[in-house]
Amino acid sequence: MNRPATLLTTAALALGTLVPTTVAGPAAASPLADAAASVTARGPLLAVGHGHPQVLSVAGAGVYRIGASLAALTTNGHIDWTTPGCGGVVNAGATGAWAGVLLLAFRDGRLVEVGTATAPPQSPAGATVGMSFAEVAAIYGGRGSLIRNDAGDAEAYLVRVGSRVELFTGHPIRPGVGYFQVGPASFVERNFRQGPSC
Repeated sequence: MNRPATLLTTAALALGTLVPTTVAGPAAASPLADAAASVTARGPLLAVGHGHPQVLSVAGAGVYRIGASLAALTTNGHIDWTTPGCGGVVNAGATGAWAGVLLLAFRDGRLVEVGTATAPPQSPAGATVGMSFAEVAAIYGGRGSLIRNDAGDAEAYLVRVGSRVELFTGHPIRPGVGYFQVGPASFVERNFRQGPSC
């Protein structure tokens, strides 16, 4: 029996259970490993009592991935409630650690928007609900811009990532970001600029 090889294998297995690893970047990492490994200048992203990553990106968050099936999420116990919205959109609430944190919108049975009015979660760059638009602009620099809706009565900070967007909209009673949402520009940005379809 080769004892050094056995000891090394045992040590590697033990270390693997203690140290989170990522193989192909954040999209492939386990949610808990992402959260435990994520640290910014503001401090750790893992909130006490939460076992999910505290990052909301244009891909979504946790099992709530843009394009995910409403039927599959419901079958797997990840949807708490649903309510019909405008133009065939179904709004829904998340379960588990994301309950009360994420609001979801589905069109044609597929997830097209994930949003939050809480902090955390934050964007991959570190922007959150509660920041001023100037703070968000300082984080993103030239990658984003302050926009207004078509009616001219609301402003938001928009960051494009391919065909998807991060959108930070205003707060109803104070200046700054009150809601942070992600999804395809054809849905998220369009709804902000033009308003809901009904």
